[in-house]
Amino acid sequence: MIDLHVHSTMSDGTYSPGEIAKLASEKGLYAFALTDHDTIFGNTVAKIASMAYKVKFINGMEMSLNYDGHQIHVVALGFDENSTAFKNFYTQLRAKKSASIANVVDYLHKQGLDISMEKVRPYATGDGVDKYAILRYLITNQSAVGDIQYLWDRYIDPAFRKLKLGIVENPKAEEAIAQMHAAGAVTSLAHFHKKIGFINNNRSEQEQHIKYLHEMGLDGMEAYYPNYSDEDRAFARYMIEKYNLLPTGGTDFHGANRPSVALGTGINNNMNVPDEFFTNICLRSFFFGAKKSK
Repeated sequence: MIDLHVHSTMSDGTYSPGEIAKLASEKGLYAFALTDHDTIFGNTVAKIASMAYKVKFINGMEMSLNYDGHQIHVVALGFDENSTAFKNFYTQLRAKKSASIANVVDYLHKQGLDISMEKVRPYATGDGVDKYAILRYLITNQSAVGDIQYLWDRYIDPAFRKLKLGIVENPKAEEAIAQMHAAGAVTSLAHFHKKIGFINNNRSEQEQHIKYLHEMGLDGMEAYYPNYSDEDRAFARYMIEKYNLLPTGGTDFHGANRPSVALGTGINNNMNVPDEFFTNICLRSFFFGAKKSK
């Protein structure tokens, strides 16, 4: 059993990278990937902890990308964090993520929240202040107004939409996939069935979008996801087989921020991603020497 879609305190999860490695060991996972949103800050700690807990690990990052007028998530796995290609991509990505935050904080302050950059900064990770620092601040200091999903839906998401920041700060899907390939990554479409995905498209339209992304370099898509319907799973299998996509899978674990989803096993034990998925990804990524980076 493996889990290739996991979030830590470095983005919007509640377990630290080291705690995730410990939990993975306790649950008997063969391997896991840390795929925090648009940051790699926890990967080194997770890798070291995974060795201590004797669990296999592959580095990752879940990228928020602009595609066809909306946002999709693509998980990148096994890339060379020290390559020129990755450093150039990541430096620009983090700069754009940080540049928008002062405007978001100002917008939220005008909505009546007790918030300022000075109050948010202590909740930032080593990669700088981003929207997840705002979320952590709100969770800690504004808990009376609701849970994490409420805070996100009521404040953060509307702020980004109102200020049109996703268009400004998210890379284009085609460019990001190409740049991550140059860094030796395997790329996989996450939760195609959700709002951040292709929920508003019919199956034929979804197929055309995924086919196009594959032609642009997308390696695979999630065959396993905790809230796939039977029809979603069947469609994912169909796409993987028809277009020779690399199957991946993960729980999208967030700890207490998504309490119904357990690491490795999903919702009520409805997931068991095959170990061979991990092996197949390793055979195609830089992380295990299969792909050269630039």
